[in-house]
Amino acid sequence: MALLDWRDSRHWDNKPAPCGVCTKPTNLRSDRGKPVHKVCAETWTDQHAKPTPDQS
Repeated sequence: MALLDWRDSRHWDNKPAPCGVCTKPTNLRSDRGKPVHKVCAETWTDQHAKPTPDQS
């Protein structure tokens, strides 16, 4: 499971916006500045990860 490090203050915005995954309000922002809950971003990352050569 992907664990993202969002301790940097750039992942916070004082204005809530709908999460890009679940649409519930969030103050969190992705590395690209998009509103998204950390857990939603981690789940999305896991679901869209490209398989590595050792994975079947």
